[in-house]
Amino acid sequence: MLVLVGAVVVLVCVLGGFVLSHGQILALWQPYELLIIGGGALGAFLSANPVKVVKAALRDVLGLLKGPKYHKQDYVDLLSMLYELFSLIRKEGLLGVEEHIEDPQASSLFSAYPRLLREHHLIEFTTDCLRLMVGGSMNPMELEQLLEVELETHHHEAVAPALAVTKLADALPGFGIVAAVLGIVTTMGQLDGDTSRIGMHIAGALVGTFLGILLCYGFIGPLGAAMENRVQEDGKAFECVKIALLANLRGYNPKVAVEFARKSLSANARPGFLDLEEHLKAPRAKAAT
Repeated sequence: MLVLVGAVVVLVCVLGGFVLSHGQILALWQPYELLIIGGGALGAFLSANPVKVVKAALRDVLGLLKGPKYHKQDYVDLLSMLYELFSLIRKEGLLGVEEHIEDPQASSLFSAYPRLLREHHLIEFTTDCLRLMVGGSMNPMELEQLLEVELETHHHEAVAPALAVTKLADALPGFGIVAAVLGIVTTMGQLDGDTSRIGMHIAGALVGTFLGILLCYGFIGPLGAAMENRVQEDGKAFECVKIALLANLRGYNPKVAVEFARKSLSANARPGFLDLEEHLKAPRAKAAT
């Protein structure tokens, strides 16, 4: 939502300042300049990126309007799910979780967290890591290296749309110059005409440069930065799972392993220690009754 607020602030301040300085707002309406800049930039964007990145960019832009992918309650659920998994491992050994990780959709443990179960990449990452722990005698250092490679690959794919939009923003001033040059070319063909008409053509050419710079630094550039920040924030869930699994593999008890994972979360999304403690006690208290 802040993306829309920021765009409105940019638009109001730029156009408001122009009008207050006795500028004519209609002078900025140059549809042909917009066609050159917008069409050229869109064509370059489609040429430079594969279909999956183009689709992902559209999806991520719409995702910015919905807010963060994971909220504080989602992290509470994630930590609780990991705690239950580690408690089961501590009680029954690694083979005790085998039936749950083979089919998470049918698992009573995973099904208790329907919101997380819809996050296929996160659940797949968790279950794949647990399969490695169940099926092989991997030490923490080996598992950490493997998880780092997987997370790096995941981040590279997730951030590709944001980088593509950022590159699109970098190209907009150049297309603004293209529009301006074409406007000057048109003006050169009108030199024997009315002076006011020549002035209108020159003004239109300058508007092309203005629009390219404004779209770059006022709208598309910040949009790409917001998408990249969103990827960084969403990646915290995967980092949280990684830290918890490594702590468990190193022999820490479930509560300490989950606490390590909680500490890795950003301050605005991290559940409080006491809140999480109460949430972890609730299933045990219910089971005791």
